[in-house]
Amino acid sequence: MMTQTPPPLASYASDPRQTRGRLYAEDGTAERDAYQRDRDRIIHCGAFRRLQYKTQVFVYHEGENYRTRLTHSLEVAQIARSVARSLFLNEDLAEALALAHDLGHTPFGHAGEDALKACMDAEYQGFDHNAQSLRILTKLERRYVGFDGLNLTWETLEGVVKHNGPLTGPLAQAMAAERGKDLKPLPLAITEYATLHDLELDTFAGPEAQVAALADDIAYNAHDIDDGLRAGLFEEAALYDVPLVGPILKDLRQKHPDLERTRLVYETVRRLITAMVYDLLAETRRRLEEDRPQTVEDVRRNHRPIVSFSAEMVENDRAFKGFLFPNMYRHYRVNRMTSKARRVVRDLFTLFLQEPRLLPPDWQRGCEGVNHPRTARRVADYIAGMTDRFALDEHRRLFDPSVKP
Repeated sequence: MMTQTPPPLASYASDPRQTRGRLYAEDGTAERDAYQRDRDRIIHCGAFRRLQYKTQVFVYHEGENYRTRLTHSLEVAQIARSVARSLFLNEDLAEALALAHDLGHTPFGHAGEDALKACMDAEYQGFDHNAQSLRILTKLERRYVGFDGLNLTWETLEGVVKHNGPLTGPLAQAMAAERGKDLKPLPLAITEYATLHDLELDTFAGPEAQVAALADDIAYNAHDIDDGLRAGLFEEAALYDVPLVGPILKDLRQKHPDLERTRLVYETVRRLITAMVYDLLAETRRRLEEDRPQTVEDVRRNHRPIVSFSAEMVENDRAFKGFLFPNMYRHYRVNRMTSKARRVVRDLFTLFLQEPRLLPPDWQRGCEGVNHPRTARRVADYIAGMTDRFALDEHRRLFDPSVKP
């Protein structure tokens, strides 16, 4: 059976032969390059497996057909790899970054993160899922003899931290001002790691990380439409006047008036992904022609992202999310689930912070007593790593007298 030869890399792509290496030096292998090894380490780590039971909008037991963090990450990886191939970028690095981008998320999606952040913001230097991903990859995964974490390449760690753009410096300040916001202080995990391994936080990430970030947006839009319609949170007709998806639905109904609902949803999602990917490719090629980067360093130090949607698609995407916010993320059924999730996270955090001896023995190591900042960080690490199911079970074990501990 013949295998397809990957296309040659563009001069501005990330070349594994020119990687800046790993924090802890390792010998390479003849069979896999540096970014392939990064991807494989991510896939085999415990945090990646737990994504199977971490949800985004719905709590895991609400239904089998809704997206989890794992299925979402796989969808992002597929889109990222396809886009990277079309732009002659490194597919393996784009895939690795897509697979790693959600590792730091808490159970119960954004509701769980908001609750944990509120607990940590009080006096424990906050919680940020992106910084938590870095913490998992560089400290919390304990699999190797010579180091904690997965010891990934500089380019992969850079992409995890900076996939949404620079975090410090003039470019970061300009991007924050453009959004009408102040520049956020750096999360603790990123500050700590930057003292060991300079990820150049004042520049953009490489092009593969930029691709993975927008592949995440594409996958989000597609699966929110799919899950929202399947869950009955909104009806097809409510979408007719919504940018991006409305024209697709109306065209399908006009051409196929008797199309069954399942096929309608699938075809809508397929066309939505296609439209956004093609727009991304067209705008990125236009920027490549205008800015003419010759190396990956040119991409990092460019005055704007090289990989981007068009201005029209950005506006359409914003309007689309404006529909989803009240009709899906704030639907009363979702509100009930998120309220339950926040209570579970708050209860667990408060109890473990007051009684760290209730933590499993491995997690008690590193605690410094009641209400201590190190104890709070250890508790946050433990809760953030939970799946939806485990968090609910742990809450029952600790708060329901009828359940055995």
